[in-house]
Amino acid sequence: MLVGLSGAMQLRSMTGARVILQKRRSSIYSKPPKNKIGPGQSFFIMSVFAFALLAPAGWILHHLPEYRQRSEPPPS
Repeated sequence: MLVGLSGAMQLRSMTGARVILQKRRSSIYSKPPKNKIGPGQSFFIMSVFAFALLAPAGWILHHLPEYRQRSEPPPS
């Protein structure tokens, strides 16, 4: 009885995985882009992305001495 149930569950999960895979494949396009992006736009986007990644780390490193000098709060 349990063997039959586990086989049915495996079949159902494989069918669900197959449906998900087909949906994922249908959303992938293999055509070239409609609008070409120039080198200026690429540089701008890469600069914004790099700034977005590095700005928080730079802020933390710049204020590290302030974080070290803080006194511990008094026990309540």
